[in-house]
Amino acid sequence: MTVTLVPSLTPPPAWTVPPSSRPLDVLGVPGQINLDYAASAPCARAAADAVAELLPWYASVHRGAGALSRRCTLAYERARQTVGDFFGARAGDHVVFTRNTTDALNLLARTLPAGTTVVTFAGEHHANLLPWPRASVRLPVPAGPAEAIRALDAALTELRRGATARPPVLVAVTGASNVTGERWPVAELAWVARRHAARIAVDAAQLAPHAPIDVTALDVDYLAVSGHKLYAPFGAGVLLGRGDWLDAAPPYLAGGGATSHVGAATHDVRWATGPARHEAGTPNLLGAVALASVCAALDGADRVALHAREQALLARLRDGLAALPHVVELRAFGPDAPRVGIASFVLAGRDSAEVAAELAARHGIGVRDGLFCAHPLARRLLTEAAARSGHRDLPPTALRASIGLGSTLDHVESLLTALAELG
Repeated sequence: MTVTLVPSLTPPPAWTVPPSSRPLDVLGVPGQINLDYAASAPCARAAADAVAELLPWYASVHRGAGALSRRCTLAYERARQTVGDFFGARAGDHVVFTRNTTDALNLLARTLPAGTTVVTFAGEHHANLLPWPRASVRLPVPAGPAEAIRALDAALTELRRGATARPPVLVAVTGASNVTGERWPVAELAWVARRHAARIAVDAAQLAPHAPIDVTALDVDYLAVSGHKLYAPFGAGVLLGRGDWLDAAPPYLAGGGATSHVGAATHDVRWATGPARHEAGTPNLLGAVALASVCAALDGADRVALHAREQALLARLRDGLAALPHVVELRAFGPDAPRVGIASFVLAGRDSAEVAAELAARHGIGVRDGLFCAHPLARRLLTEAAARSGHRDLPPTALRASIGLGSTLDHVESLLTALAELG
């Protein structure tokens, strides 16, 4: 992983090396039940504490010789190291701080070598559908993980058929669906991509808050993550991955910090290499430090126990939804497919936006309604839900309940009770 550290200060402030002992509880408002983690997760206390400790020292990054600026530069670069280590970055990988996953994938799209073909699936979030070149290949939504693997293998075989040269190919897939929570077979898809000399990028916005991710173990080339979905809502995201494409492309943004030399002539510019090449302007120090603090806290936690707890809550939520005759869950894969803490559903005969408003007003429950920035997938799943259930009065949009670190069994039961009353 490529980082640049300034000389260490003694003693370092607490926020430069976020301790694994920072609490994993999240902030919230008494009386409000937040079941909308998939849109924006609540702030972890670890992130809030790290930002509060840093604020008195807040100063420029990479641009000053004073003690405050030096400490902030150290905090920023150590945050980069912490995030890279958390996701298993390899030597030579870049960890570029962005605004969010959408920003990260748009950055990657800007750095693709000329002639790159991007292969993705129609089940993606818009962030992983819209940035790619028009000549991209979009595969149908598979019926399950095995079908996704077969479809990708067939598509890459066809792309390479009869070709004397091997132009770049990038496979872009989600780690977990933001509509259904269903997990995609990332390691197997990466193996297929490697077999056909293609690279693979993973939209990990929904997977990262729920499961450990190691890019080295998975053998994926690029990873995109949002801080605001990972309990660090301070406007930072990350594109992590191989440095060659990133260093060969023009900067995502042109400006201060992205250059190693600017001469008097109009085009006399030498761009920096490494993460700085795509981080022009004053960086989001608070966002980087907040995200690193959550990564450190999660790294020191019992992820197996956290997963088991979340899966128990998710099982109760899905079982409860299935027991309500007027509720139909959306799914692309089989009912027992592995998934993270997300369930999307509809109430027969009820407008989803009206149900969401009623849940908020009468019960203090926050859920998402709409098509979840995955319109092709959500519309298809709504059609399939109608056919599967036999209901002819399903609404054109859906509801989504999503859980995480601060969710409790009482929250789930409150939602199920409220939905039963709405039947």
